[in-house]
Amino acid sequence: MKKIALTTMTTLLCSSALAGGAAAQMPAMPMTSGSVTVNGASVFYKTSGTGQPLVLIHGYPLNGELFKNNRNLPGYQVITVDLPGFGKSVAPDANASIENYAMTMLAFMDAMKIDKAVVGGMSMGGMTLLQMYKMAPERFRGLILIDTTADPAGVAEAASWRGNAQQAQQMGVASLVPGLLPRMLTSVSRTTMPNQVAHLSTLVKNASLNGAVGGGNALATRPDANPVLATITVPTLIVAGVEDNVTPTELQLKMKNAISGSTLVQIPGAGHAATFEKAQAMNAALLRWLPTVR
Repeated sequence: MKKIALTTMTTLLCSSALAGGAAAQMPAMPMTSGSVTVNGASVFYKTSGTGQPLVLIHGYPLNGELFKNNRNLPGYQVITVDLPGFGKSVAPDANASIENYAMTMLAFMDAMKIDKAVVGGMSMGGMTLLQMYKMAPERFRGLILIDTTADPAGVAEAASWRGNAQQAQQMGVASLVPGLLPRMLTSVSRTTMPNQVAHLSTLVKNASLNGAVGGGNALATRPDANPVLATITVPTLIVAGVEDNVTPTELQLKMKNAISGSTLVQIPGAGHAATFEKAQAMNAALLRWLPTVR
């Protein structure tokens, strides 16, 4: 497949503070689901709508339902996946790495007969996306980096992710919820949006032990993706919650400065799970940016 170099946008955008975390009310689009076996894992997916493919990859230890309110995007077939070991996908064991997730996702695109797509990734999904681009840049029309970073884990962060893996082994996956929810949602949402708390808690609990252990260790040992940033030649949208305390604003600005022509949208009143917490603002950012991708 031939690589096509595209010119990226140069504007820095700050989205307006749209109220609430629910998606804008639009007619529901047709949805299908299924599983494919790729790279030794069973990968579950859902598709919604018709048009250009837009693949969305979740973070740790969530699943494709993180994007439940981001699926109605007119003109796009939105495809959400569960990474191996998360949601309804099955990992053969607890051995995992960001590079292996990337190989699995490229194999998923092959299985779905997706030659080129806009692909978005949140947190661990964004780290996976950067490795996908490194491996096969010709497969992308555009990139959406959501509350993520290109940096490797430092000593303290790596210990924290390994601690999550060990805790899941010793106390069960559900024990991760109290420590992770304050990192996903702002204090305002945690105290006033019980449905958001319940939904994200359920996503965490739906992770398998293989997923929780493998993903935690994968985050701890993730590669330095900063050298990838300067090689990106497709339109790139960087979206992040202003109150994200996992991958804060400084890391988003670092990626924007390194990716030529990239666009940064910061979502007020949102934490690390901005795409869910402020889904309406996320969708507005996507619908504003996606038409620029040719």
